[in-house]
Amino acid sequence: MSSFARLCAALFLVPFAVPLQPIGAQVAPLSGAFRLQGSLIQGGMAIGTAPPGTRQLNLDGIAIPVASDGRFLIAFDRDAGPTATLVAELANGGDVRETLAIAPRAWNISRLPTLPRFPVPAPEFERVRPGELAELEAARAMRTDAEGWRQTFQWPLTGRISTRFGSQRIYAGEPGAYHAGIDIARATGTIVLAPADGVVVLAAARPFTLEGNLLMIDHGMGLNSAFMHLSRIDVRIGDRVRRGQSIGAVGMTGRATGPHLHWGLKWRDARIDPLLVAGPMPSAK
Repeated sequence: MSSFARLCAALFLVPFAVPLQPIGAQVAPLSGAFRLQGSLIQGGMAIGTAPPGTRQLNLDGIAIPVASDGRFLIAFDRDAGPTATLVAELANGGDVRETLAIAPRAWNISRLPTLPRFPVPAPEFERVRPGELAELEAARAMRTDAEGWRQTFQWPLTGRISTRFGSQRIYAGEPGAYHAGIDIARATGTIVLAPADGVVVLAAARPFTLEGNLLMIDHGMGLNSAFMHLSRIDVRIGDRVRRGQSIGAVGMTGRATGPHLHWGLKWRDARIDPLLVAGPMPSAK
């Protein structure tokens, strides 16, 4: 299956009849050397405190930033393995390490006997898509001093979750791309709010071919939100936004079959389940 087909397969996922299985015991207590609290589970994230004297902190051998007060953020991709190792290298030459157990999840998987049929990408798509992807990567690579990662995240809007994080189709044994965010069905024009404080790192000047009107907010420490298919964007690159501030409105721009908001969360290369970060969806207003 081509990369274009995989993208289309992910974007055209529809709600499955089988509900996502309840997530149990995903909240880590304040315990252990790093006092982690959060979701030690595939698609989850946690905040901890580095031991005194830490000069560098590594997760599975990769350095991660630590704030001046010792606080840090880590997250686990949808396909994260069963364990992760956190190591604090101390100024005295010693180290503190902890092996974290990452709980697996049961994903909504739909198995189809045939390969999907997608139109051949138009020459215009082939021409503009590389530039769009480069713009996306450049925005995700930006690091700001935003402190939203410390906050309790809120939902950018309330409504029916039409497609859940991690849903995937397998075509004739060949997996399509999984759905890397949450889709919330609401009418065009419904206001979208910032889920936490941050800095706008991308406010698309024109609709992207797949994502439509795309907005990205950096929440600090490598954590960012992406909002897709918007009918309008109310902020500009470089704007500082506050939790609960209006940032745009629901639409169906780009490749969308109906009006909805796609909200994606990413920490570095790890895609995160917004449901684990914002908690259960409140009643729609």
